[in-house]
Amino acid sequence: MSSTTLEQTPAVAPETGKPWRVGALAVVAGTGLLTWHASYYGSWLVDDAAITFAYARSFVEGLGPVVHPGAAPVEGYSNPAWLFVLALGRLFGVFDRGTLFGIPDYVVFPKAMAALCCAGILAACFTVARRVSSRPALITVLIGAALAAVPSFVIWCFSGLENPLFALAVVGLAVLLFHALLDRRLDTRKVAVLAGSLAALAALTRPDGLIYLLAYPAVLALCLRRGVKFGLLSFAAFAVPFGSYLLWRLLTFGIFVPNTAVAKKQGFPLPTDLVRLDPVVLYVGTPAVAVFAGLVYLSLRRPQWFNGGFPALAVTWSLAVLAYAALEPDWMAQFRFATPIWAMSALIGVIAAAKAVTNLGRRVVTVAVLLVAVLTAGVGFAGAAREFHDRPTFHMCQVAERYGRMVNQYADILGLEQASLLAPDLGGLAMTTRLTVVDMAGLADSTIAQYTREDDKAGMRDYLFDVVKPTFIVSHGIWNGGTGVALDPRIHRDYYPIYRDKQANDWVRKDAVSDMDKLAAARDYAELAVPVVDQRINDLPRRSCGETLRAGQVNGAG
Repeated sequence: MSSTTLEQTPAVAPETGKPWRVGALAVVAGTGLLTWHASYYGSWLVDDAAITFAYARSFVEGLGPVVHPGAAPVEGYSNPAWLFVLALGRLFGVFDRGTLFGIPDYVVFPKAMAALCCAGILAACFTVARRVSSRPALITVLIGAALAAVPSFVIWCFSGLENPLFALAVVGLAVLLFHALLDRRLDTRKVAVLAGSLAALAALTRPDGLIYLLAYPAVLALCLRRGVKFGLLSFAAFAVPFGSYLLWRLLTFGIFVPNTAVAKKQGFPLPTDLVRLDPVVLYVGTPAVAVFAGLVYLSLRRPQWFNGGFPALAVTWSLAVLAYAALEPDWMAQFRFATPIWAMSALIGVIAAAKAVTNLGRRVVTVAVLLVAVLTAGVGFAGAAREFHDRPTFHMCQVAERYGRMVNQYADILGLEQASLLAPDLGGLAMTTRLTVVDMAGLADSTIAQYTREDDKAGMRDYLFDVVKPTFIVSHGIWNGGTGVALDPRIHRDYYPIYRDKQANDWVRKDAVSDMDKLAAARDYAELAVPVVDQRINDLPRRSCGETLRAGQVNGAG
């Protein structure tokens, strides 16, 4: 859109006929739908979330950036803004301290923060709806309903991870640019600074949030074709918080990216990465994607639908899609990196659909097409929700109990005061272990992360068996053969098995066993305890795992 076109587009004053309390009720109703869906998954928290929980505990206890007491400083998290939120919760005694309303606060607090962020998203959407619709409250409730219908959005927002804060930053940026465009304030210092600050929040919440630094200059170039100095001002506003953190990272760890990016072998994006969107399209369903594409096309052809502000939303949505495509594929279910896509798609799609029903001819046909898209997507979403409900992605409690508390018990039975543990799962383990953890995945171990990035499995095994020599080794599933640790002949030379089945393998170093009767006792304990823990997780996959997550606890349920 050229500057001439923009100037000819009448600025629409915010609708003032309905009181803000109606909007507040709409936000509450939409948030209620989201939390109601989230309750379907109970107390489930993904294990990766507990990695940040552990770092929040360490920072508040004055230990610095360590995953547990005694560990080396490593940036094993990639979400410093979310880490800050959790640390504040712990500092004020409402997170990682005990229970709230009879429920563990490590469950309540992150889920409550997720609900608050979702309310913020809907409040931002309401401000957009006020500018383009005579029924903004209804639009807001429909946006909330649309997001509540997407299992991917709900699951990952309430997983304990940073997703809700990330989505709030992205939507907030889009809405800021939308209003600035309508009010002809796009090329002002205030908007430039706010846009840079929100982009910094996104980048400090997730590494791929860095892409949103492009949103403001892209909208400037597209709509005004000028404003270089304001783009530079926005960059400066971004650089102050993000650059400060980057400098701290460089001085503390000596690298420019979080250690997690090294371990996950994140590379530069390529055009071919767009094929990674195919599973997302299949998840939503071809009819729904086709209808959404049609609504976007109509929104571009009819700028009056969004009062000329559509480019701000479209640019931000496009950046969300590109960011998802650029990331290395994630093994977890339900597209955890797609959260901003769902938020922006709901905002654009619901408003455009409402405009289509109102303004296009053949309203019956339009409604029918929209219903077909909604129903086909809904059937798929319902199946995805049921599947995740029955078999949620790796539960923090499974790791806390099976590899944290159980291996603590191994050490107690064997009489080991000081010991180390090599394990592939870190979150629940870091919250409950009393041992020194060696992270097989490399997220919180910079040396292993380098071996992983270089795909040097042999070098990593040499490092583990000949240098680290962990007291205990636990491995399961793809980790058994993926790293080769479980297949290395040194495992039999240097370690006694404690427990083995088709999936899990637990070993202890031979030189750590001073009494074979104690080893036999550890094996007896494992034979009894492992099936109990596994069965409890299978029977109640969405439960909590005790009032607190501490090294001194025995297995607990909630």
